[in-house]
Amino acid sequence: MAKRCESCGMPLKNDPRGGGSEADGSRSVTYCSICYSDGAFVHQGVTAAEFQANCLTALHDKGMPRVMAWAFTRGIPKLPRWAEGRG
Repeated sequence: MAKRCESCGMPLKNDPRGGGSEADGSRSVTYCSICYSDGAFVHQGVTAAEFQANCLTALHDKGMPRVMAWAFTRGIPKLPRWAEGRG
């Protein structure tokens, strides 16, 4: 099992649903439930930079200081989903 979501970088152990879901209903071992549901990415048709900005805002809106949210999201463009161009 991947240790972190290959789309957003969240530790999969922190995913309240235990991972995203595949089309057959099984758990994804690659992506979290926030990024991946029913065998497809939740946020489709966005660039890594757009997704990164969305994640930064979401973390900040949940109470995380902006500088900490930036630190957590700065590696998103290097994650496999984005590096392989599967945006």
